[in-house]
Amino acid sequence: MRLSTFYILAIMLVITALASSSILANPVIPIATQPQPIFTPSTPNIDAKGYILIDATTGKVLAEKDADIRMPPASLTKLMSLYLISKAIKAGSIHWDDKVRISTKAWKMEGSRMFVKVGDEVPVKDLVQGIIVESGNDATVAMAEYIAGTEETFTDMMDDQAKLLGMQNSHFTDSTGLPNPDHYSTPRDFATLAQAYISSFPEDYHLFSEKWFTYNGIRQPNRNRLLWQFQYADGLKTGHTSDAGYCLVASARKNGMRLISVVMGAPTERVRTDDSIRLLTYGFRFYETRQLYNAANPLTQARVWQGTSKHVPLGLAKDLYVTMPAGQYKRLQATMQLNSPMKAPIIKGQSYGQVNVILNNQSLISAPLIALENNPKGSLWRRISDAVDYGFHKVFSKSDEKANTG
Repeated sequence: MRLSTFYILAIMLVITALASSSILANPVIPIATQPQPIFTPSTPNIDAKGYILIDATTGKVLAEKDADIRMPPASLTKLMSLYLISKAIKAGSIHWDDKVRISTKAWKMEGSRMFVKVGDEVPVKDLVQGIIVESGNDATVAMAEYIAGTEETFTDMMDDQAKLLGMQNSHFTDSTGLPNPDHYSTPRDFATLAQAYISSFPEDYHLFSEKWFTYNGIRQPNRNRLLWQFQYADGLKTGHTSDAGYCLVASARKNGMRLISVVMGAPTERVRTDDSIRLLTYGFRFYETRQLYNAANPLTQARVWQGTSKHVPLGLAKDLYVTMPAGQYKRLQATMQLNSPMKAPIIKGQSYGQVNVILNNQSLISAPLIALENNPKGSLWRRISDAVDYGFHKVFSKSDEKANTG
């Protein structure tokens, strides 16, 4: 009787091991494959010292030229000032209706201005609109002083924030972008900054699409001509000095896809506008961005040894998007690689493998597979039975390997 019970238990363990081995095999996420022609033309001719075009969601670079060469950014600098302003508002350290007293330094600022007067108390909201629409140097310095006490301290904050964002080739000497050999950035760094602003402060981003702003009876237009000439455009910032040439950080959204273009050192205002439109049109026409997986949904159930539960759901920390040449979605392949063996305790949020998305045998993107639940160590009986189970699993795995190499 005891011998019979032993055989039955052994058979059950063998069956369990066979079932477990299929769970441990690298699964393939079912994306149908269907051959389609690939045709992505070269980037249009852009008359600028440097430029870049990226997808705002994935960060995928679609076109670039001298994107890491340091260049004077002119008033593109104000995009970093605006980032710090929105950051302070979101943190609650300042508020939209706060009144900012205009200093003599802010009032005396030359170049593009909002035309505030010394001693005026101007709401933060008006000053921000003056920075975005009118590129006001006076408004920018007023906000820098309001947040940091002095523009010099605010400039240090700008450099610190640039480092946090990974802007490796940027250095600022003021909040507005006045010419200075030590004041520089790159197309790639400003694409990084624009992407960070859009994702971090979506509640403020709509301000960049305002075409006009009137203050003190003076009505001025937004210097970003794309707002009038490209129907999908909704931001961000222009810049111009004799040293920098004409610059533009632009963003546009079409059919759920958002692109960011940066043009620096164009010879004229007309060229920076036209070339930005060319870049954005190129991106929308020849590329697409798709959401592949939702972070809320498990991608697989992985076998866990010696845990309270035999399986744990694995998924993503955030939604997974991919940018690819247009018309290639059906050619995508995605695979998952799981850590083996996965032994308890399993900690929620930790990585236990990765998902890889491939197009034409080239990796497009990878993301860690994380545990969506905790799975602590199981009972003594579970640990013993799993130890035996795992022994059978290794034996059958080796047999499979020999059969495949035979």
